[in-house]
Amino acid sequence: MNGDNIPDVKSMSDADLSALCDKLRNKIIETVMKNGGHLSSNLGMVELTVALHYVFDFPKDKVIYDVGHQCYTHKLLSGRADKFDTLRKLGGISGFPKREESEYDCYNTGHAGTSISAALGIAKARDIKGEDFNVIAVIGDGSFNNGLVYEAFNSVSEINSNILIIINDNHMSITPTVGSMHEYLEELSNTENEERAKKLRHETIFERFGLAYDGVYDGNDLRLMIDKLTQIKQKLHEKPIILHVKTIKGKGYRYCEENPQETHGISAGNTKSTEYSAVLGQTLCDMAQTDKRIVAVTAAMTPSLGLSEFFAKYPERSIDVGICESHAAVVCAGLAVEGLRPYYAVYSTFLQRSFDQIVVDICSQNVPVTICIDRAGISGSDGETHQGEFDLSYLSIVPNMTIAVPKDIEEFKKMLLASVDFGAPLAIRYPKDGVKLFDSKNRFEFGKWEILREGDDYAIIACGERMIGLAMAAAQIAYENGISCCVINARFVKPLDVAMLDGLPHNNIITMEDNALIGGLGALVDCHYAGSGKRIKNFAYPDEFIPHGSVGELISKYGISVKKVSDYIIGNAHR
Repeated sequence: MNGDNIPDVKSMSDADLSALCDKLRNKIIETVMKNGGHLSSNLGMVELTVALHYVFDFPKDKVIYDVGHQCYTHKLLSGRADKFDTLRKLGGISGFPKREESEYDCYNTGHAGTSISAALGIAKARDIKGEDFNVIAVIGDGSFNNGLVYEAFNSVSEINSNILIIINDNHMSITPTVGSMHEYLEELSNTENEERAKKLRHETIFERFGLAYDGVYDGNDLRLMIDKLTQIKQKLHEKPIILHVKTIKGKGYRYCEENPQETHGISAGNTKSTEYSAVLGQTLCDMAQTDKRIVAVTAAMTPSLGLSEFFAKYPERSIDVGICESHAAVVCAGLAVEGLRPYYAVYSTFLQRSFDQIVVDICSQNVPVTICIDRAGISGSDGETHQGEFDLSYLSIVPNMTIAVPKDIEEFKKMLLASVDFGAPLAIRYPKDGVKLFDSKNRFEFGKWEILREGDDYAIIACGERMIGLAMAAAQIAYENGISCCVINARFVKPLDVAMLDGLPHNNIITMEDNALIGGLGALVDCHYAGSGKRIKNFAYPDEFIPHGSVGELISKYGISVKKVSDYIIGNAHR
């Protein structure tokens, strides 16, 4: 698998193709174990992807991988085998389709449900320009539950551009697929009750949307896939087609096949930190034991968000809506207007999809929904579609929203315990890992900051565990150079602790946040001090999308390191 030449799969024998599949799997396993990434989802897609490259003519033909958790074989077959060792590394190739990386990636993906809409847009552009190529959307059965899919279906006949939609049905998103559509797909592909399945296939729901249905119920049989795709290619000029393909998640690696959930995403290296998600799950379980109002809501990520135990103990108060983040937010609003206390656990990057519902359904009604924002700030090697550096910015503009940012695990617990009686929309944002503990100087109180370190020369206002850790370290270096820094835990970004800000005697102010500068803590502090004559330096992320790389590398790359902060303090102390 070295070299940048695309294997000539079209001229290979079945035996050679089978050997190629083995090599592809070995390369994926070897790389993901070293670099981290999406393992089981990619292993299940090897035969289907090889068949696509055998039958279609890429990059002339276009393929869009929904989310992109299944694109590694495509990358290996499209001139990137020699770079594959750099997968998810800073400056290396992305773990997701990326137009800037290769002409074989025609559309950037990263969030669920967009592939069919994108395919329709590309196909319509093709037709308008009078060009001739095929457009294929590959979407998993988990993503297939997303509402965008049904909006796209509703436009198939109206747009009237032929595409091929391939459902990669492996029973899983990150967790087992839920919902009525999943059950319907199961019935269509039920080879044990072939008679009933044939009746259902005679006129599927997809025909109502103008799509011809076909199926391959052993999608890891390479020859079967090649033959079916060859047949379909000949018909694609007639009408849009949906091909339902059953695959085995983790195919070819026994441990992955038996543990597809645990091996969906693999982290590089071992961490000894405590995950905030585990604390969320345990604390909610403890709270729910005595408070019947508490409900946990998630969008297809129960274990990743620490909610497995809660779902097991309190199934009647547990809701998994599938990959439907907007829907989850509205369900929470409905629960809250009836007096319950919903906790919506979600990654920061996916919460973006709920913004309209947060504004209209949660905040305009001022109902007590607590949004637990996991993977906030830089999340690392998944890259720009998965970084969580915008939530402070977009949530801070919404009336009635309170935003809390714990400095450590213990403060996170206090926030959760206090949240149940808060009575208004509340967002608590936190990173994946927690490793530090900071002594509290005063008791926790909503809307109030705390001073962690006294100092007269500079006031460093930081929010979140990562930034406070950097701030404390920078303050110590400054102290060793004769400069005294006050470090403030800005544990509420909205509202700002105006009383503390107004009482600070310091003329030199530094803000630090794991968020974009525009609209974040620094911007809010700048606005508060406008016209005051105070000199303010903001450490935050610039107005650009943050690429993939490790958390430490990216924080340093964007100038928020202990050295950068301490150098600034020392270099400007006497100005």
